[in-house]
Amino acid sequence: MVSLNAKERMLRRAAADIEAGMTVNLGIGLPTQVLRYVPADLPVCLHSENGIAGVGPVGKPDRNLIDAGGAYVSPIAGTSYFDSAVSFAIVRSGRLDLTMLGAFEVAGNGDLANWMIPGKFTPGAGGAIELAQKTRKVAVLTTHTDKKGNPKILEACTLPLTARACVHRIFTDMAVCDVTPEGLVLREAAEGVSVAEIREATGARLIVPDAPLPVF
Repeated sequence: MVSLNAKERMLRRAAADIEAGMTVNLGIGLPTQVLRYVPADLPVCLHSENGIAGVGPVGKPDRNLIDAGGAYVSPIAGTSYFDSAVSFAIVRSGRLDLTMLGAFEVAGNGDLANWMIPGKFTPGAGGAIELAQKTRKVAVLTTHTDKKGNPKILEACTLPLTARACVHRIFTDMAVCDVTPEGLVLREAAEGVSVAEIREATGARLIVPDAPLPVF
């Protein structure tokens, strides 16, 4: 299980990739928690596929104002509301700069599996398929291994795919990795985690630069 400190580091590091002026979608699960670490004064538009642009943090709970995962959110100056057709037109037309999604598995080539584990209940793929396919940059937030210690970053996904070759960056409790034409590159290591430990926990070929790794 990920310790609170490791989880917080991962969320803070992911939030640092959100830049001023971006339109960003935060997926259900770990990604929605990134909102806690986005500076309140950062001029960014957070999109929720159930029909909100301009999502703010949880304030006084309002049962009429939730995100796509059913969590309470708040409006900010300029928040707008629209139906699902408009919301997915925003997604399909490529207007999102960044989507952060959770994952059951992600492959070294950027394939993503995050909607179904055969034999277990799933409410459906939801908006993840289109978000993964149409967003300009897709990042994944996940633990590096599952509860049994098995790698979640694999040479090839074993679960039904959400989308192929869609992931650009992977944030875990152990590392930050980028999917590149050359392969999966280790960019940063979590505080107190060695390269050897990251290699051992990764089920895909990992390229490690010669230069010292930044620590987050």
